[in-house]
Amino acid sequence: MNEYDRPVFFHLMAYADAADRDVVDMVSGNPDWEAPAALREGLREYADAPVDEFQYPPSEGLTELREEIAARRGVDVERVVVTNGAGEANYLAMACALRALDGDEVVLADPVYPYYYNRTEMLDATPRLVAAEPDGTLDADAVREVASDDTALIVINSPNNPTGGVYGRETKRELVAVAEEHDALLVSDEVYDHFVYEEGAFASALEFDSERTVVTNAFSKSMAITGFRVGYAVFPEWLVDDVRTRHMLVNVAGPRPSQYAVLEALRETPAEYYEENRRMLESRIDAFCDALDEAGAEYTRPQGSFYVMARFDGYPGTLENVERLIDEAGVAGMPGDAFGRSRADWLRFALVTPRAEEAAARLAEYFG
Repeated sequence: MNEYDRPVFFHLMAYADAADRDVVDMVSGNPDWEAPAALREGLREYADAPVDEFQYPPSEGLTELREEIAARRGVDVERVVVTNGAGEANYLAMACALRALDGDEVVLADPVYPYYYNRTEMLDATPRLVAAEPDGTLDADAVREVASDDTALIVINSPNNPTGGVYGRETKRELVAVAEEHDALLVSDEVYDHFVYEEGAFASALEFDSERTVVTNAFSKSMAITGFRVGYAVFPEWLVDDVRTRHMLVNVAGPRPSQYAVLEALRETPAEYYEENRRMLESRIDAFCDALDEAGAEYTRPQGSFYVMARFDGYPGTLENVERLIDEAGVAGMPGDAFGRSRADWLRFALVTPRAEEAAARLAEYFG
């Protein structure tokens, strides 16, 4: 889990692209559906703006965008910082908290999105892994057993990548309490919050109004614009000034055209856009899991996000086996061991391709 220079998913996408056969790419979470129409209109409108609108935006983000986010999240606008994707939002929260708080340990769920783990090491902190439950969720009591006075951060992702688990209201409440008990900071990455398939399963950590909570998010997945790099975080008042300073020194500001277009899309996109995409993904999940049943696989059906983890008997989730699956079955996924120890024998598939059913049929034929 020390792939700083070239993450595994970059390697596998290149490997699949170079294969001498047709391959269904299920490696990375790049949405394949159309962005909101209002976002394209916002870009066209921006292109005709006067040249002074092409200059630096406020470092913390366009004022109107921050106001829109604050209104939707029910928080003071001064707590909102617009970032270069959720990745920077998570980095800022982790880096600034480790600088401000006692302790050098970061509690993470296992399996874990590799960037959280690698970022922990990059910041010279110590990762402490807590195995997820069989359904992909996280037991707050297990986190409490690991947390200590050396804990500076508890970093969670719900809906989760890679398991698809969704941490409910009581779990979030308990995780906030654990952070408060240890004077730590809970970082709740909620980037997949538009993709929840069980009504009432999801709750935002913002519901608990704690000074020990940061919520990060982005429009990359919900609007199918991973290349726009518009994310944000809601920080507690005691941390936000340090965050703004670090963000300014590292990035100066985020891209103004992207922020402008996202603002227009937020204002003009109907709820049906998000609901239609959610239903489409749920139907893909149904078909994919049916094929996994045919293949005799063990799998975790996602409660949220758009990833499925599966285990095939006698086929551990190593990089070598993923490359073999590309060569012999024409399906590219991610090795489970890229996400930690607890599901090293599993494979992870991103269902952000219209060929998800075809890929499932290939897996069923290959393993059945």
